[in-house]
Amino acid sequence: MSARTDENTAPHRAGFACFVGRPNAGKSTLTNALVGQKVAITSNRPQTTRHTVRGIVHRPDAQLILVDTPGLHKPRTLLGERLNDVVRTTWAEVDVIGFCLPADQKLGPGDRFIAKELAEIKKTPKVAIITKTDLVDSKTLAEQLIAIDQLGKELGFEWAQIVPVSAVGNKQVQLVADLLIPLLPESPPLYPEGDLTDEPEMVMVAELIREAALEGVRDELPHSIAVVVEEMIPRENRPADRPLLDIHANVYIERPSQKGIIIGPKGSRLKEVGMKSRKHIEALLGTPVFLDLHVKVAKDWQRDPKQLRKLGF
Repeated sequence: MSARTDENTAPHRAGFACFVGRPNAGKSTLTNALVGQKVAITSNRPQTTRHTVRGIVHRPDAQLILVDTPGLHKPRTLLGERLNDVVRTTWAEVDVIGFCLPADQKLGPGDRFIAKELAEIKKTPKVAIITKTDLVDSKTLAEQLIAIDQLGKELGFEWAQIVPVSAVGNKQVQLVADLLIPLLPESPPLYPEGDLTDEPEMVMVAELIREAALEGVRDELPHSIAVVVEEMIPRENRPADRPLLDIHANVYIERPSQKGIIIGPKGSRLKEVGMKSRKHIEALLGTPVFLDLHVKVAKDWQRDPKQLRKLGF
């Protein structure tokens, strides 16, 4: 099948773009805004993203597949090392890299560390994306644009584009896609029309539960929570017009003392996690859901290779 449909029309392009940046730089929020639906979990906690989620943007002339990686960081655990490996492997496989830098924070050692790593990847075009522009005035934004341009020059490479964006304010979101698409190879679509992600439903459901569990635990458990969906089965003997999906999931923490934080007084916190995540899960799956959550201890799972495998890392 040829990527070129007609001699007079532009060729169809399709390929993979990867958003990188330090933790909490707005990568997941931008992915969701471009796809037009929640495919990546967001949180004000660093290191929220643990899986590379592919969000798919469909256009008549192109298909942009977004790979949302974990934030590159200095690892303190085996999990951290594995997440960094995921990032580097992804960089080597994509057609274009979008480096997300928040407008409201000056360039720091973390940004320079990532930029240095990007400078080593010679052939892949790199686009600097200044996120969270709704949080700053025009003078601060201009200073950030100049600093980012300068950073590329210092490291001996040129940005293919530099683009400011506010995913929350929906400003210039489509422009990001407009600038990434010409950098993709000519190709027919790689995914069927209508697909928004290739992430398995069970993994997405687990991520939505983890997002709800991360909310409100302040600094106690930023990285200690993992969620595994054990089964998703339609409830038997339900009328065709009133289906119900039973979802059984386990929320894992690292120490018995953390159990009370997740469950809350008289189970109130866990109930809230269930209510919040169920709303998003029903929107995702398009069906009513009965969600059965249990909290379990997997001792020091972030440092234990056997536990990491069991939890899907």
